Amino acid sequence: MNDFSRRRAALADLLHVKKAFVAAPGIYDMVSARVADRFAFDCLYMTGFGAVASAYGLPDAGIATYSDMVAVVERLCDNITRPVICDGDTGYGGLLNVRQTVRGYERAGASGIQLEDQEFPKKCGHTLGRRVIPMADMVMKIRVAADSRADANFQIVARTDARTTLGLDEALKRAEAYARAGADVLFVESPESEDEMAATCKRLSEACGKPLLINCVEGGRTPVLPRARLVALGYGLAIYPATSLMAAVHAMQRTYASLLPARDGVSLDAPLIDFKELTALMNFDDVYRFEAKYREI
Repeated sequence: MNDFSRRRAALADLLHVKKAFVAAPGIYDMVSARVADRFAFDCLYMTGFGAVASAYGLPDAGIATYSDMVAVVERLCDNITRPVICDGDTGYGGLLNVRQTVRGYERAGASGIQLEDQEFPKKCGHTLGRRVIPMADMVMKIRVAADSRADANFQIVARTDARTTLGLDEALKRAEAYARAGADVLFVESPESEDEMAATCKRLSEACGKPLLINCVEGGRTPVLPRARLVALGYGLAIYPATSLMAAVHAMQRTYASLLPARDGVSLDAPLIDFKELTALMNFDDVYRFEAKYREI
């Protein structure tokens, strides 16, 4: 069993055997990934919103391609130690594309993939105007995804965006159908109240018995609740895709403002990581060891 297989097995055991609550912070580039990997999280979440924003400064609106995203997956998973569930958007096309996406993400080291039932081009969750494909079409995508993985522990996360435009009942019907099609984790995007969250957990827990995922976006359409409340409602997995990105952008704004010519450029209005800690985070110690070993050869 290689390291990627061990990560997948550990995550599957937590979600399906131990039925533990898993909190997964968002990562979007190698700096965020290295920082998050230092903490004892059971899982990390590669956010498509953050990855596209970080790499291109563009909105998460179906602009990035499969090739763009699988390269991010490979880079992240190859350089950290935690299981990572990775955003796979709509699968980047039809059924053949879904098969290619699942196989590519799994080979790249992901522990799971999130697939959603939006039309292409998709839009970021928690935004308006999202349209979904017919339920039967998404059912086939989930079947293909489940059949395409080589490792049974590779998690298929089925997301429906139907709530915002078609209502909660339609979203729950779709989640039930995706569970029957082979999804391992169910993700009803953007319930709009705590009552809707409770209704979602009650119905899907009774009907499917699959772990339920909640997307915690500060300022989004869903209430961001304390972890204890999410557990009490019945959620098994919470992702925080934008939290670290929003914190980083806020810190950068304060820092750049402090460096404006009108300021003295010395007294920064932002806390800073120690430079030695930053170089250690970027693994400069490995460079120093390499140079010490081979300098005299």
